[in-house]
Amino acid sequence: MSGSTLFEQILDPANRANPYPLYAEMRRVPVARQEDGTYVVSTHAELARLISDPRISSDDLPDPQKFRWTGNPVTDLLVRPVRAEIRKRHRPFIFRDPPDHDRLRGQVMRCFTPERVRGMRAKTQKITDDLIGKMRGKSCIDLVDDFSYPLPVTVICELLGVPPEDEARFHGWATQLATALEPNQRDDEETRAKNEVCFTEIADYLQCLIKEKRKDPQEDILSDLANDKDGMNDFDLIATAVLLLVAGHETTVNLITNGMLTLLRFPEHGERLRAEPGIAPRLIEELLRYEPPVQYRTRLALADITVGGITIPKDAPVIFLLAAANRDPARFPDTDRFDPDRTDNRHLGFGGGLHYCVGAPLARIEAEVALVSLMRRLKGASLVEDPPPYRPGASLRGPRHLRLALEGVAET
Repeated sequence: MSGSTLFEQILDPANRANPYPLYAEMRRVPVARQEDGTYVVSTHAELARLISDPRISSDDLPDPQKFRWTGNPVTDLLVRPVRAEIRKRHRPFIFRDPPDHDRLRGQVMRCFTPERVRGMRAKTQKITDDLIGKMRGKSCIDLVDDFSYPLPVTVICELLGVPPEDEARFHGWATQLATALEPNQRDDEETRAKNEVCFTEIADYLQCLIKEKRKDPQEDILSDLANDKDGMNDFDLIATAVLLLVAGHETTVNLITNGMLTLLRFPEHGERLRAEPGIAPRLIEELLRYEPPVQYRTRLALADITVGGITIPKDAPVIFLLAAANRDPARFPDTDRFDPDRTDNRHLGFGGGLHYCVGAPLARIEAEVALVSLMRRLKGASLVEDPPPYRPGASLRGPRHLRLALEGVAET
């Protein structure tokens, strides 16, 4: 079977529950050209060479679509074209290259300090305890809706300074905007139209919130960014806030849910975590290798690049199949075994290079607190269905629901 056909199967929602056999087939051709001219890179060695290569660009989003004529000349000839050009020039920094990427990321990192992130552990524990407490008296829960989604969205909104009463509004926005990571949806006219409407709504909301932060700054990241005299312009600030809100919880939802699913599939490791919570940090690292929340990222070649015996031509789209590299037996012995004691576990679960995940330290804290607490407090938890139903996206891969039967909930 060709690499092109294999990647089409990977994108097919029917294979979302277990893409790993397809990844193993993909690794037979480390750099595989697709029928549309895209090159999929699937082995650890080749990805390690490319992930920091300056000839690989992250500025790969398609240009704004041509607008349908509405009959309103002001809207069609002025408002929408100007808005589209602004969005093109001021994309979130994960879709930008140096020097813009480095400048914007640096400004975020000055606010996203280790001290601030570590300070969220106690808050994360309280949110976790409250969410688990609400499960008392239930014989069945949906871990995604009851826990994995509300925990990270509450944490990131707290960090950014989004009012708690507005948190619910971000679910639909985040789900829709995450389609920008799916290459087979980027050129779909209907999807792009929905993203345009969605981005307008979230941008308008954030513009109002930024004005409030300038009038009355609080102890939060958005206040810091909005009041930095040497900081971002408003267009970049809105794009950055959108990125932090969407990426700050969509991926962590999957990390927590994939983690719980894995621990219930391998109950010996769940029991060990309950008895030895100190193993949590390395267990999380193995989860990031074994079931990463981000399966792949898209890139663009800025020049001809030869890797794995194949020359990727200039301007060709490139896909970094990170989850396949994380299961590469040439890099990880006994690669399909979940092993929290694995040594030299330099996975690509948070990407790498210039675009290594900004929120990685926070995601680790959230996952550690969540999984230790769930395993300690949920009595007799078992899967209602395995595999569970998955979200349709192939890039941000995780269950849409994870229904668990419970015997009870222990006190804190």
